[in-house]
Amino acid sequence: QVQLVESGGGLVQSGGSLRLSCAASGIFFSLNAMGWYRQAPGKQRELVAAITIGGSTNYADSVKGRFTISRDNAKNTVYLQMNSLKPEDTAVYYCNAHYIPNDRNYWGQGTQVTVSS
Repeated sequence: QVQLVESGGGLVQSGGSLRLSCAASGIFFSLNAMGWYRQAPGKQRELVAAITIGGSTNYADSVKGRFTISRDNAKNTVYLQMNSLKPEDTAVYYCNAHYIPNDRNYWGQGTQVTVSS
């Protein structure tokens, strides 16, 4: 059974930092591209950052220079370091695993990030 468990969300003041973690089980982690998405109230879910099997990364323009995605294949974990947080970063953050061999996607349950002004 595939499980993606996010942690590290919470309430932080504007300008602060948080580090999200997503621990995966039930998948061949190293064969998955991993990503972080977010969904704010009344808005569509959007890609925040992604990292390929080979370690290449891409970011939404709104978070470039502030967020960093990384992965530890030995720990089956992907991270999102979020610095200089802004109120507009407030959202539920979801971990995504895209299993390359069969093009399937898996999702975590989400973790709330709230940035106060």
